[in-house]
Amino acid sequence: MHFHAQGEGHVPGRRRPMGGVLQWAMVVTLGFVGLELVAGYLANSIALVSDAFHNLSDVPTLVISWLAIRWSERPADSEKTYGYHRAGILAAYTNATLLVLVALYILYEAYQRFRWPVTVDAGWMIWVSLAGLAVNGGITLALARDRRDLNLRSILVHNLGDALSNAGILAGALVIYWSGAKWVDPAIGAAIGLLVVWSSYGILRESSHILLEGLPKQMLLEEVAGAMLEVEGVKEVHDVHIWTLGTDLYALSCHIRIPDMHLEESESILGEIRERLEKRFHITHTTIQFERAGLPREAGLFMPEPLKRSKA
Repeated sequence: MHFHAQGEGHVPGRRRPMGGVLQWAMVVTLGFVGLELVAGYLANSIALVSDAFHNLSDVPTLVISWLAIRWSERPADSEKTYGYHRAGILAAYTNATLLVLVALYILYEAYQRFRWPVTVDAGWMIWVSLAGLAVNGGITLALARDRRDLNLRSILVHNLGDALSNAGILAGALVIYWSGAKWVDPAIGAAIGLLVVWSSYGILRESSHILLEGLPKQMLLEEVAGAMLEVEGVKEVHDVHIWTLGTDLYALSCHIRIPDMHLEESESILGEIRERLEKRFHITHTTIQFERAGLPREAGLFMPEPLKRSKA
């Protein structure tokens, strides 16, 4: 006996209000990248040029995330039966990978400048870093209200890192202005590169965990199985799988053994199981197969081992 249930949290086509913000951010970011490249060339600053490439990496990131938002609104069809909720997760993974590549380039350029220092124009660095703080700070604040979305959080973290790097460039420019120290510029460039690596690591780890159908990080498999065993009539739970479909959208499939009973009684058990899963674990998409209790366990592997109700 097989039951499939879909909660309200799984309704495809949820509207995302952030598409307009991302479009605005793309235009502003492109303009600022042009400003930084010109200023970096005129000031002979690797910190500004590195930050320009860092900000340039925001553009494909923003485009991918904007497309992901549009795709995630599309309903399920005969080929994509779960819908397009994973588009945002895939975008986050792609974004973080791009950031790591950018960081490697920045670190290489900073190393070259350590070996062959050059004089930079601190005045250009000061004014451009102030403009960068305004641009990246504004984008960060605009995205902060939807930070639970992994896709948008990758953009938020990126732009927060951009704003911090602008603050670092400003501080370094002041040091260069007052002391003339040539090592400060490549040091800032290297710090930006390390910041990018650090900010990308968590997103890469979480998005890859979701893409590999990992257990949602805030859940324990034994607790979920135990909650289903608390329902009267449930004798055994096995072959439990829990995964993430999209941001705050969790799915579960399992086999449950119950005694012989009328279909109406089994549907009552199913309703209580679904209610517990949604209230305690926010699992809204469930596929549960009922089996007759007391039969010998079939040969083969189980994931996890069957959890049976305690006789005590």
